Amino acid sequence: MIGIMSAWRAVAVMFILNGALFGIWASRIPAVRDKLDLTHETLGYGLLFMAAGAVCSFPITGRLTDRFGAVVLTRYIAVLYTVSLILLALAGSFWSLAAFLFVFGAFHGSMDVAMNAWAAEVEQAYKKPVMSSFHAMWSLGAGLGALSGFAAVQMGLTVIQHFLLAGGIVVGLALGLSWVRWTSRRAAVSGGKVFALPSGALILVGFTALCGALGEGAVADWSAIFLRDVTDAAESIAALGYAVFSVAMVAFRLAGGFVIARFGPVATARFGGACAALGVFCVVSAAEAGLALAGFAMMGIGYAVIMPLAFSRAASDPNVPPGQAIASVATLGYGGLLIGPPLIGFLAEMLTLRIAFTALLPLAVFIVLLAGSLRPAETD
Repeated sequence: MIGIMSAWRAVAVMFILNGALFGIWASRIPAVRDKLDLTHETLGYGLLFMAAGAVCSFPITGRLTDRFGAVVLTRYIAVLYTVSLILLALAGSFWSLAAFLFVFGAFHGSMDVAMNAWAAEVEQAYKKPVMSSFHAMWSLGAGLGALSGFAAVQMGLTVIQHFLLAGGIVVGLALGLSWVRWTSRRAAVSGGKVFALPSGALILVGFTALCGALGEGAVADWSAIFLRDVTDAAESIAALGYAVFSVAMVAFRLAGGFVIARFGPVATARFGGACAALGVFCVVSAAEAGLALAGFAMMGIGYAVIMPLAFSRAASDPNVPPGQAIASVATLGYGGLLIGPPLIGFLAEMLTLRIAFTALLPLAVFIVLLAGSLRPAETD
């Protein structure tokens, strides 16, 4: 058990690193937008490049994970992902930002696939539903990253100073704490399509993950701007939107293992979808920052276990190797995490940001309707 606990810690710090880098970026999007004088629509186009980079990386990384093992791949990508964060602060035009977002998205997506494959191995060794706890660490990292943005604004740090300082600290600690003796499973990889979408039972699993991830991505990249532009919150308060969302996610993901074991994955997912829908309603109804922040917290609780349940279901699929199964679900799931922000940007430009957020409401309802797809494969 000591070996497994060490492996849990190693995977957990990698999830923290991945979330922290994403949260650091999310917290400074308004500053980057203002620096480059981007409209909602233009920012949406830029974020679409980030989505494209991630979606391109998912299936490739899935095959590499099955071939070389999740542990080695996760560590290498962690360093490259950190470097790509620094590049974002150097963007001097829309097109340089778009190019750097593509790279950032690619490494973000690659690390997601590799570290979730590693997490699935540890979960199966535990023989308990601990995937949710790893995703709690991701949310913890994202929340800390967002809080670092709040602190950076208060201290008067520029975006490049913030990214260098925070990114350097996080990757240094993560690499040191993640060192553990763990041999990843490897699967033969031959033939087949490189860019494969989910098939069979995994189609509904991927679409359920998509519904949750679209909302999660929208909050990540637009909560600060929503609070500032729609509720007239100060910049420091606006930076708390994603932090509140992430803290709520951490709390429910830490409790997720117990809740899933007690009530089962289907009932837990249905509760999550209902809570997310109520949170969206609070956000779009808000006239001031307090109610919007409460809504973001409820959305954090609602979306908390959807992705962990989807990845656990994918990793246990009897017909597809774990790396490729996770990658196929991630193509829809985490693709949604990154496609959500540009979608909100396009809708905000055509309508308003408040109305754009309303689009997340039917997606939350779909989670309730599709929760049955997350039932473990062996009980299908």
